[in-house]
Amino acid sequence: MANKGFVISRLPGFNPIAGLVFAGLYLPILILVVYSFNAGRSVASWEGFSLQWYAVAWENDAVKDATIRSLYLAASAAVISTVLATLAALGTTRRKAFGGQTFIYVMINQPLMVPEIVSAVALLIFFAMIKQATGYAGMGYLIAAHSAFCIPFAYLPIRARLEGMDMTLETAAADLYASTWQAFRFVTLPLLLPGIFAGMMLAFVTSLDDVVITVFVKSAGQDTLPTYMLGQIRRQVTAEINAISTVLLALTVLLLTLFFVLTRKKDE
Repeated sequence: MANKGFVISRLPGFNPIAGLVFAGLYLPILILVVYSFNAGRSVASWEGFSLQWYAVAWENDAVKDATIRSLYLAASAAVISTVLATLAALGTTRRKAFGGQTFIYVMINQPLMVPEIVSAVALLIFFAMIKQATGYAGMGYLIAAHSAFCIPFAYLPIRARLEGMDMTLETAAADLYASTWQAFRFVTLPLLLPGIFAGMMLAFVTSLDDVVITVFVKSAGQDTLPTYMLGQIRRQVTAEINAISTVLLALTVLLLTLFFVLTRKKDE
């Protein structure tokens, strides 16, 4: 009888333990989604099916302002961080190994390794000095903070895409007298686009959901949707918050699904 090797799913108790893990992860989210359609104001007592809380959220001017601000911030941070991450990935992969390469890789991924609260406090102190010197208190600080925080999230899929690309076509382009820019424009960039789009979507979702850095860096009147929801929850948890959370969840799932589709094409 052939040895089929170790299979973790055959261990005793694997299925019930896996079921408990998935229940712990997704049951609270499922309850939130269900109660976003509750006809009553209670978040613990079902009073019938209704879409009224989605309508209430849609008609709330504060929610609209926070949503627009969140989308603008996330889109700006995603574009900036993806451009910088693409340049960093090209500089650390499409060349021979060099001294300090590992250090550069560590520094690029520093936001992933340092607790977010540390980055938030550091940015708060740094931007406070700039605010005092310049008097500027606009959205630029939030965009800069989110862009810096999102760089590693965009960098990792782009770097993975580059490392999985065969350099044969680029070498052939060089043999056909294509300049470095022409080889990048017509060969490397088209092959890299799935990784770039995946990195951008991951950066967008990360920025859209961020609370800690936003709370520390934002000025008055710059609430994003997550910080607005946090403020409302401190007063009272309502079905309107459930509805907003469900919409955010749906958007996040959609973008992450696209992310996995794009990254899977890399292997195909």
